Amino acid sequence: MISYEPFWNTLNQKEMTAYHLIFKEGVSANTIQRMRHGKAITTNTLGELCSILDCSVQEVVEYRSDKEVQRKD
Repeated sequence: MISYEPFWNTLNQKEMTAYHLIFKEGVSANTIQRMRHGKAITTNTLGELCSILDCSVQEVVEYRSDKEVQRKD
């Protein structure tokens, strides 16, 4: 399972908001909504977010095994 938890942490560390990404950087509101619900985004979108946030892919997404996900529930 892919988690976007690092994205939200990076966003906070950069003192940026989803509002800023949507209205100042042109990120689709649908993309932010998809990430909030743990749905897939394209690698192009992932690259765009890394560029905007000046960060690595690991600071946006992480892989969690099914076992890790079950432990958190």
